[in-house]
Amino acid sequence: MAVREAILALADGRIFRGRAFGAIGETVGELVFNTAMTGYQEVLTDPSYKGQIVCMTCPEIGNVGINPEDEESARVFVEGFVVREYIDRPSNWRSQIALGEYLERAGVAAIDGIDTRALVRHIRTNGAQEAVLSSINLNPEELVARAKASPGLVGRDLVKEVTAASAYDWTTADWALGRGFHTPDATELRDAPLVVALDYGIKRNILRRLIATGFRVKVLPAFASAAEVLALNPDGVFLSNGPADPAAVPYAAETARGLLGRKPIFGICLGHQILGLALGGKTYKLAFGHHGANHPVMDLRTRRVEITSQNHGFAVDAESVKGLAELSHLNLNDRTVEGLRGLGVPFFSVQYHPEASPGPHDAAYLFARFRKLVEAFPRYGADAMDHVSAAEARLG
Repeated sequence: MAVREAILALADGRIFRGRAFGAIGETVGELVFNTAMTGYQEVLTDPSYKGQIVCMTCPEIGNVGINPEDEESARVFVEGFVVREYIDRPSNWRSQIALGEYLERAGVAAIDGIDTRALVRHIRTNGAQEAVLSSINLNPEELVARAKASPGLVGRDLVKEVTAASAYDWTTADWALGRGFHTPDATELRDAPLVVALDYGIKRNILRRLIATGFRVKVLPAFASAAEVLALNPDGVFLSNGPADPAAVPYAAETARGLLGRKPIFGICLGHQILGLALGGKTYKLAFGHHGANHPVMDLRTRRVEITSQNHGFAVDAESVKGLAELSHLNLNDRTVEGLRGLGVPFFSVQYHPEASPGPHDAAYLFARFRKLVEAFPRYGADAMDHVSAAEARLG
């Protein structure tokens, strides 16, 4: 097949030329880079990437192809995809389709053959910024102008574009080699404690981990009110990951505020930021965000370091939550807030992704912590988080 040229144009005027693959077309979004060595399919289908063009730092992408079991949602959510070298002949026994064809079917434009190292160094120095990827308009000046005119992510509510249309029950647990996904029988689910998960762009592996931890799960759209959540009388509430600016979804913070102290809460990523806002704190935009599977985070109580999977462009302001929550985890690269723990309120949250997919499983214990918090709440109420923390300390 003939090679088709494509251009990646940044808002600051930097131009990268390469080869088009995936869908032929033009797209705009905030350009970010992801440092994971594996898991590009999970990245593509993570709703948290809505509004963003993703550059992978791993030099070869596409070599393991695509399979339906590794999707983190029902479709591709990235606006565009940037790689150093696209491998169009995958070699993996689970692969069912090549990456290029997958992106073409999804209508997502991609580019390869560019110096991704130079691109990443540019973003790291100058910050994440709007960009245009095009294989139909090759006029650099016009593309730069369009990138400059793009509104960016600050102040944009993209949660409304990725949340579920209506409530649903989730019943699938973890995947295992030779078995596939496991679904507990009806008796197990009936007797399990109920968690209501608020969907701001939830990843499937979060839901699988909740089921595998012994919960029954009902997912509600992001617009659900505290009254609607409480009407289901859940044993716990989960606040999910999601895209863009947490300050642009005040309805989510209002719901979380109405649930604080009334039910045990666990938040991940955007859910963590929403809890910070619900407490009265503030969030801010990071220079180029955290996107990858190798970010070191310290648990400030145990001093243990976890290697974590991350995907976020905003963070909670540590000073703004002083006296409102305990800072529980810290990013060792840039000292940003990675976790909060309730003070007299039964909740905890982390900025990173303990469910992985992709990434390491160092933080998988947090799902078990949530189960312990849910079990402790009926007896200890507001002190349930302190009880769980003390029990964990005794166990080392």
